[in-house]
Amino acid sequence: MRTVKYRLFEPRLAPRRTKIEVPGWAGNREPRRDGSHEQAWHCMPFNEGAQYGIELFYPFDNELHVTKRNGAVVLEGDWGPDPMTGINWPPFRTFGEGYYTYQLLLDLKVDDDMAVRTEPHPRFYTSAEDDVPLAVPALLRTSWWPMISFVVFKAPPEGRRHIFRQGEPFVQILFLPADPQFELVPMNEEEAAEREMRYRRIHASRDTLGKDSTWTSSTNTVFDGTYRFILGAARAKARSGP
Repeated sequence: MRTVKYRLFEPRLAPRRTKIEVPGWAGNREPRRDGSHEQAWHCMPFNEGAQYGIELFYPFDNELHVTKRNGAVVLEGDWGPDPMTGINWPPFRTFGEGYYTYQLLLDLKVDDDMAVRTEPHPRFYTSAEDDVPLAVPALLRTSWWPMISFVVFKAPPEGRRHIFRQGEPFVQILFLPADPQFELVPMNEEEAAEREMRYRRIHASRDTLGKDSTWTSSTNTVFDGTYRFILGAARAKARSGP
């Protein structure tokens, strides 16, 4: 179990482990059964990926609307007078031709071999309105860099609008090995044969493994719980040990 320590300037950022919101940005509370409309939370790989890091919440009462006009980024919001807290006001600035920044002022202390990576919040991929801010991926080695001063976002194309609303998550942060120590090589014949055999066994038994969990959505897409069941079995085996 690793520990991540934090220090922040704005308490309403409210950092926490990212949570699946149902009903909410991850979809409606529809059961896995025939006729239901497929939801993001129905997919276990999405659920695990969406909850892998921490999320931060927009801490201000006023909304910020981000657009582009005539090729320039436009930041629209009623910020009121400078609160004289020492931070940039407003805390958002244009950045180049297609980007803008938010002065985050968040300190995340991790182990020396770990790094902090910003990502779009997973609700970016589920929003039907396409109005969720798009955080730019960036890797920071915060074991020796003591503050995330700002986060960069990509502005939407002209005709679209990204909106920051009070209390809505706007970025996800992951904690990863600082150096990607791996080499990409093809499998040898024995490894490839073992993986192919494992794949064929799962495929051949899918009708049995997914028999009681197969359903067809309202868009005529067939789902089953094979991956979900195998994942549960793998977790149980890991907990029980060798």
